[in-house]
Amino acid sequence: MTSDRLVIVPADDDVRIRDWQHVHNTVIPTAPLGLDDVRERAGRNALDVAYTDGVLVGCSTVRPATDDEPVTVIARILPEHRHRGYGGQLYAHCLSTAHTLGGGPLQTIVLASNEDGLAFAVG
Repeated sequence: MTSDRLVIVPADDDVRIRDWQHVHNTVIPTAPLGLDDVRERAGRNALDVAYTDGVLVGCSTVRPATDDEPVTVIARILPEHRHRGYGGQLYAHCLSTAHTLGGGPLQTIVLASNEDGLAFAVG
């Protein structure tokens, strides 16, 4: 079931960086990030936040390839907004961003305890 279309924007100001942090820390409670950590990541990765009707629903990270790793794409949706098609929309956005970084092989990362995320990644 697909819900409303997402508005996906860069985490490029304090409000959006805090929103990105909130989603990350909610979805990955075992590795919370402080604001300085998020700002540092924003300097080297593409960090975006996703909203529908002005409500925060998710965030994403696209890390450029390195000599040792391919481009990494990560889409996170807050638990209360899952199973509505937002993950697919956000992931498609990540793939588009990855393509602008040169394409090639991709990888993703999912927290093992995130059963919804694992099912999404496998399915």
